[in-house]
Amino acid sequence: MPLIRLGEYSVNYALTGTSRAPVLVLSNSLGATFSMWDPQLAEFDKHFRVLRYDTRGHGGSAVTPGPYSLGQLGGDVVALLDALKIQSAYFCGLSLGGLTGLWLGTHAAARLRRLVVSSASAKFGTAENWEKRIAAVRQGDMKLIAPQVVERWYTSDFRKRAPETIQAMQQMLESISADGYVNCCAALRDADMREEISDIAIPTLVISGTQDPVSPPADGQFIANKISGAKYHEVDAAHLLTVEAAGEFTEVVLRFLTAVGAGDD
Repeated sequence: MPLIRLGEYSVNYALTGTSRAPVLVLSNSLGATFSMWDPQLAEFDKHFRVLRYDTRGHGGSAVTPGPYSLGQLGGDVVALLDALKIQSAYFCGLSLGGLTGLWLGTHAAARLRRLVVSSASAKFGTAENWEKRIAAVRQGDMKLIAPQVVERWYTSDFRKRAPETIQAMQQMLESISADGYVNCCAALRDADMREEISDIAIPTLVISGTQDPVSPPADGQFIANKISGAKYHEVDAAHLLTVEAAGEFTEVVLRFLTAVGAGDD
């Protein structure tokens, strides 16, 4: 996959799909590489130029000194669009990627055509819990927390049903740089978009997992209620909907992104 230099660091990205179609940016969960979108790629590629990228500190993207901030991660998306000469794009993010989308919706709305926010909260957890997670990683490594994180990503039924997928996702998580991971944990610890998101005016879809222990439906409903005209959908799954509920997730996102709406297409 190609690397592109954005100021002080390099980003690993992939641009696939229909060459003259509008661009769809996909933004990942904490602890994931852009391979988490593999189940969606074939269908998304039929309708869009799909831009996937590894979040700062993850996968093939550089690990720069931290802690990171949400503004920094959102600014990375704007810088990537600038570097690739993409004026505007659709955006779909999950978890940390969804929070990044909320930041873009309030700080760089002119660059977005429509926004999908999945498995996200406007404020993720407490500072105390994030500090515990950061300390655990620093005292050990990613292998120390990977089993517990993957357990929260998927329902028990799915973990029993798809052991090979669970193993692959745990290996992906274990491959993430510990420094990059804790730097992004700091961004989640410090971010609070609960008030700002009421300023978002672009068409927005919020998707939650009914059994998500990380960002439960109440958090998704809060986001949808704060954004004027936002649509809301629940999927019977846990946190990583792109994998556990791949078919439904893909269908719901495509239906929203390809619908004709006044003034945004």
